[in-house]
Amino acid sequence: MKKKLLGSLFLFSFLSSNVLALDETLYNKYKKITKDPNLIQAVEKLEYTTGNFSKKAILGNNLTKKPIKIEFKNLANINPLYANFDALGWLEKKQLSIYINEKHKDAPIEALSALLSHEAIHQDDENSINEETYAWTLEGAVWKELTDDNPKLQEISHPLVTRENVIKQLFEKGNCTHEYIYKFVISNQGYKNLPERSTGFESPKGNQNLPNL
Repeated sequence: MKKKLLGSLFLFSFLSSNVLALDETLYNKYKKITKDPNLIQAVEKLEYTTGNFSKKAILGNNLTKKPIKIEFKNLANINPLYANFDALGWLEKKQLSIYINEKHKDAPIEALSALLSHEAIHQDDENSINEETYAWTLEGAVWKELTDDNPKLQEISHPLVTRENVIKQLFEKGNCTHEYIYKFVISNQGYKNLPERSTGFESPKGNQNLPNL
């Protein structure tokens, strides 16, 4: 059984937010992906951001040609080493899944959106420094767009917001490029054994099929 771990390595806990009601049309659109109202709205919110690429990938426009299943999960049940990870990308029997730490169930919708934009980039059993650089940069870009639209989001006292604010600061410090995010990735011990390149990520900016960051 082949499994692939593609995780986000910030270690945070989470506070509460309201679960929003869904109309039937929106529920039916995403029921093959997730039935969780917060996750549905998090994916839908990517529509008008750079993360729309990730939304399309989640809906099935990815290397497997199947929707990516998303759920909150106790990651320690997979492996105790993953207990405090924010999220894992998982590939098993040609089915992509994104598992988000169950402690995030009440995280702000927009923060979940940014996190999902990152995880949806990982679509195969390869990974690399360049791929992680691209995914983290996309996450920062999406969070910047969402907070530009609603600046109060970045003021929320919440661990996932703290994560997103750090990434956004790195993104902006590099004049909205991957420059400082790349430095962050190569200094992260969780990525120390990754190759520099992987298929589709011959450079940190990715290939022509990815959104231009």
